[in-house]
Amino acid sequence: MAAHFSNWERKLKLLYFLVMVMILQVCYGGRVSMSSQKLEVHKHLNRLNKPPLKSIKSPDGDIIDCVHISHQPAFDHPSFKNHTIKMRPNYHPEGIFDESKVSTLKGDDGSKPMTQLWHLNGKCPEGTIPIRRTKKEDVLRASSVERFGKKKKHSAVPQPKSADPDLLSQSGHQHAIAYVDEEQYYGAKATMNVWEPKIQQSNEFSLSQIWVLGGSFGSDLNSIEAGWQVSPDLYGDSNTRLFTYWTSDAYEATGCYNLLCSGFIQINNEIAMGASISPLSSYSSSQYDISILVWKDPEEGNWWMQFGNGKVLGYWPSFLFSYLSDSASMIEWGGEVVNTQSDGQHTTTQMGSGHFPGEGFGKASYFRNIQVVDGSNKLRAPKDLLTYTEQSTCYNVQTGKNGDWGSYFYYGGPGRNPNCP
Repeated sequence: MAAHFSNWERKLKLLYFLVMVMILQVCYGGRVSMSSQKLEVHKHLNRLNKPPLKSIKSPDGDIIDCVHISHQPAFDHPSFKNHTIKMRPNYHPEGIFDESKVSTLKGDDGSKPMTQLWHLNGKCPEGTIPIRRTKKEDVLRASSVERFGKKKKHSAVPQPKSADPDLLSQSGHQHAIAYVDEEQYYGAKATMNVWEPKIQQSNEFSLSQIWVLGGSFGSDLNSIEAGWQVSPDLYGDSNTRLFTYWTSDAYEATGCYNLLCSGFIQINNEIAMGASISPLSSYSSSQYDISILVWKDPEEGNWWMQFGNGKVLGYWPSFLFSYLSDSASMIEWGGEVVNTQSDGQHTTTQMGSGHFPGEGFGKASYFRNIQVVDGSNKLRAPKDLLTYTEQSTCYNVQTGKNGDWGSYFYYGGPGRNPNCP
């Protein structure tokens, strides 16, 4: 009888143990996976946020870290192990290159320089580059740690000659652009005014940029992109920010925004990728614009970027790309928004100023002095500037030419309106 009771007691203890294990799994299983996610985020932040020589608190809440130029994220990748930083391009499409193009923000035309908000509180010393510090919350907003700082897979690049434009708008991305695609191109330049478009939902964005494209629009697409954007998901606010992007496989695995992965090598100590731009244009009031130039060094093949009329920021090494290691086959300028149609209607996210091109200067957004870099490394006006938009009743584009602005266009729109339900 005692033995039988002892056997029953053992079974009871075993059952009790199994029940406790199940309770613990229910209660703490989530915490275990949560802590592994925290560890993954922590490791990623350590990779991105290099030890700074100095840190500057920006009025908009950003922290700008002044990181030694040789410690920037690009050099985390094995491909960069023996890479020697190029401190200046060999050739410049605007003429003979001189050191002032690395060290002055002021435009060649004497225009007021565009600044970034963090400049109000300090500057980074020579030999360092300014990097916007990534916060834990920034990474947690992404779909995964792996996808942080990357555009969504299958992101749509405007395909003006697509047989079925409806397929493009179904991707959720809409555009109003001007483009050229009849030659080989070795760079592009434009001046664009800067706005703060209103975003309906945090997972939408609005940007204005230059696209330098090579390859087909399939999985082999190469793209270099630069401009300004408002992206609450990426930055956690609705500030207008300078940005760059690159990919060599149509946004699948390669590339990222700004310095959020190995790729772009920065040499400039005054401009922070992803930092807020100031001042901004106002409707029927002052207009502020920025110039961006991207060009290929014909000697070493690297793609360089210049901000303003004199600020060389850095370069994308040619080995990052397949098609763009030779030349670009298409250049696009213009605006893009994400339209999630969250409530079954078109988004109210604005493109550019949020007003249609027909309203003109001071009210609509513009790209002016549009140029391409040709095979002789010279800037020239494009031969035939074509336009494209998926839904002209939501966002539109309108080109023109004159003496001061050369080739230009107005673009943008409000999104949802009586003609764009």
